[in-house]
Amino acid sequence: MSTNVRVGAVQAEPVWLDLEGSVNKTVSLIESAAADGVQVLGFPEVWIPGYPWSMWTSSVIENTHIIHDYMANSLPRDSDQMRRIQAAVKKAGMFVVLGYSERDGVQPLLRYYEYSQGVQIHVASWPAEFEMPDPKKIAWLYHETGEASYRASQFMAIEGQCFVLVASQILTEKNLEKNNLVGNPVTKTPGGGFSMIFGPDGKPLCESLGDGEEGILKADVDLRDIDYPKAFIDVVGHCKKIRLGPRTRILFAPRISEIPFRDLS
Repeated sequence: MSTNVRVGAVQAEPVWLDLEGSVNKTVSLIESAAADGVQVLGFPEVWIPGYPWSMWTSSVIENTHIIHDYMANSLPRDSDQMRRIQAAVKKAGMFVVLGYSERDGVQPLLRYYEYSQGVQIHVASWPAEFEMPDPKKIAWLYHETGEASYRASQFMAIEGQCFVLVASQILTEKNLEKNNLVGNPVTKTPGGGFSMIFGPDGKPLCESLGDGEEGILKADVDLRDIDYPKAFIDVVGHCKKIRLGPRTRILFAPRISEIPFRDLS
């Protein structure tokens, strides 16, 4: 079996709060990637129905008008819309990682568990992330920036010795109002994209797109290249620290009152 794989990472704006439009765009991107010979394709975080970015810039009360649309346009796993996507994937003959209200992946133990399964290609799905805003306008954390998310994904490639496809959303000005983001000091349009494909040693394998540009990043990779960084770092192999594993039994020192009086003499 060949170890050469053509991989792709999507950088695009969602069809915000529009399930049918989201499915149409998803199918179109799958077909476009298939035409270019892509075999593994990653989509951004909460691609359907779009990452609810305003939850970071406005209160829950201020976002109530979005909730109904968000729920109504979320993608049920067992639905005609999902079957359309599945049919497109089957026709394309590729593996697709599609973000729709999935769980967070920045968890060390979950990453380690994935490494222990022998992961070769990981899709890092992200929302749109932006530069650090003016600290005079809002208190913001660096880890919620595109640069930090880019570096976190690159570190996973290094730590896990796997290919990492970074797929991120972008945001355009015409969709600020729809997402209740008008006038906030964080989002910058068009922008938010930082997609990339990393090798198992953390090396970027393709040219990046502009942070407000849509497209599919592609790279031809050889899975055998994983062997080289594994020879230096293998956190589930020769670098594994078994003695640091979780203890199944916790021992407590006895209380002084539990020691017989005669032993204190």
